[in-house]
Amino acid sequence: TITGRDDIFRARVRERDGKCVITGIVNRGIHRNDWRGYEVAHIFPVSSEEYFVQSGFSRWITNRIGPRDTGINSCQNGLLMQSTIHQKFDDNFRIDGGTLDPICRDHCNEKAVRDELLRWHFRQAVLANMRGAGEPSFEMDFPPGSDMMGEIPSGPKAAKRMEAELFSRLSRVSLG
Repeated sequence: TITGRDDIFRARVRERDGKCVITGIVNRGIHRNDWRGYEVAHIFPVSSEEYFVQSGFSRWITNRIGPRDTGINSCQNGLLMQSTIHQKFDDNFRIDGGTLDPICRDHCNEKAVRDELLRWHFRQAVLANMRGAGEPSFEMDFPPGSDMMGEIPSGPKAAKRMEAELFSRLSRVSLG
């Protein structure tokens, strides 16, 4: 059943991660099975399962629940996040693999998230932000009128931030 697959999905992701893989904040209620404030997010949304299969993304999933399982509810397609972070993730907040806690990225673990799915989600977030459907992830760091391009090199994660900003600005030029 769908519910059974959802329950298995949630349990496997919670077991693997145990904390928000974005902030690193550990769920202190884990021993009481208290997951308030934490949610399991699908990297590739369940609402796009047909596209997931037709476009070949399901081939990256190696730990399926059964022979007819598409892999959309595999823990390899899930991340544990604090509820507020999950909302941003679903709203096309740009998160790449370098942002994630290593606990979910261990390539020796068969339950690790798949880089191919993270890349897909990141591309979707970038496209949504380029079209204006999402909010740029670094805009909030700079007050209006400040020299964003001048300040990025001296800030945290300068290379990633500069790449995202340049990609965003240059893509507008090339698209006309």
